[in-house]
Amino acid sequence: MHNKVVYRIARAFQDAGFGVLRFNFRGVGLSQGTHDNGRGEEDDLRAAMSFMEGKFRGAQLWLAGFSFGSAVMMRVGCNDPRPVALAAAGFPVSKYEFQDLATCNKPKLFVQGSLDQFGPVDELTRLFASLPEPKELAIIDGADHFFEGRLSELNAAVARFIDEN
Repeated sequence: MHNKVVYRIARAFQDAGFGVLRFNFRGVGLSQGTHDNGRGEEDDLRAAMSFMEGKFRGAQLWLAGFSFGSAVMMRVGCNDPRPVALAAAGFPVSKYEFQDLATCNKPKLFVQGSLDQFGPVDELTRLFASLPEPKELAIIDGADHFFEGRLSELNAAVARFIDEN
């Protein structure tokens, strides 16, 4: 998984002492299979969660994701009892439906660039207002979808969320 946003999110978790798994969904990079519009990718995430549970028995399971991965992660994370907290960056609020989030009582972080072309801040702010606590929204001024030039601020927001939860 070679993506600077995913790397910086993973780094925040590593720095906090977590075991971290970065993986590609089916059909991405060298992964087998084909893109499945989120359905099969949810299964990919559940398999990754089971792998981490086997590797780190008894450890808390947190989920984080970027862009499409954050959409998949939120849907799975809100409906599966195993994850205790969820962190999304570059959340594609304008591309998918997120009704499952309306009843998600887990700690949730959304980190968004103010110039994100796939997740306009006004749309995310409306969705965020409708979500139950606990929740946190970090808008990074001047950042685009890939947090170009603002990766350290992304890392800091995720690290702060980890520390607080």
